[in-house]
Amino acid sequence: MLHLRLIVPADTTDEVVDLLESTVGTAHLAVLPGAARSPAGDLVLCDVAREAGDELIGALRRLGIDESGSISIENTDLTLSAHADRAEEEAPGDGQDAVLWEELTEATHEESTFSVTYVSFLALATMLAACGVMLDNAVLIVGAMAVGPEFGPLAGVSTALVQRAPRLVARSLWALIGGFAVAMVITAGFSWLMDAVGLFDQSMIEADRPITGFIWQPDWMSFVVAFLAGIAGTLSLTSAKSGALIGVAISVTTVPAAANAAVAFSYSDYQQTIGSGQQLLANLGGIVLAGTLTLLAQKALLAARRRRAPRADKPGASVGS
Repeated sequence: MLHLRLIVPADTTDEVVDLLESTVGTAHLAVLPGAARSPAGDLVLCDVAREAGDELIGALRRLGIDESGSISIENTDLTLSAHADRAEEEAPGDGQDAVLWEELTEATHEESTFSVTYVSFLALATMLAACGVMLDNAVLIVGAMAVGPEFGPLAGVSTALVQRAPRLVARSLWALIGGFAVAMVITAGFSWLMDAVGLFDQSMIEADRPITGFIWQPDWMSFVVAFLAGIAGTLSLTSAKSGALIGVAISVTTVPAAANAAVAFSYSDYQQTIGSGQQLLANLGGIVLAGTLTLLAQKALLAARRRRAPRADKPGASVGS
């Protein structure tokens, strides 16, 4: 269940209450007249099944509540209530399949910011992957994949494309391209430093590397893996199962490819630099394409369910007081 806390102008409260009462999947409606001070208005509380939440939030925004008052939403991990159980049964679909577009847009917006923290994590992941490449060490490569924060901007691009938000597309692309550019420059400098102190040498990058050699030799399997990982990552975001993102992070060679390109460039091995760049682009493209198609499919499925969804027969039919 989702818990909604609304600050509503007094002259709009009746309209909002009618909306909540007529929405299938709502429960526990409470109105506190005059309780809000800034902004002034009535405080309206309500629980709604996750699968009915997106439509309800959209309707509240069309009433202008986000402009004249406020809409706050919290995930409720446990609700012991027969009214809540009945609301979830009446709501169309399954809560695990529901997409809260406002929540997704906000989450990807935050993760798609070109910030010092974002660039620091990406640079650290790339330098860690550089050590894994030079040592042909799978453990370091996996660790670097898990540290990398690049899935946020990738999901941001997909979300923005589906929502037709060009500004968010540009923001996410800037974080993605700019972040990798800075991380690769820092990693090239790191490689030169490690060479200067005798910890790296050219023979390591040119050696036969049975474990990490695939990083700069892209093929169609690279794209297929990235595509599948993009679907899994997008589903994990929309279903609030963030734990699955760890599996996505360690299955796609975006950060290792960037690291290998930077190290190879520092040693003037342009063949590996180009191959690693192709691997990076194939993985980024596969994730974005998969994420976009997954969101489009979810959007179409939810739209079909809404068309079949019933309205409450009468005010309060699905609302527990």
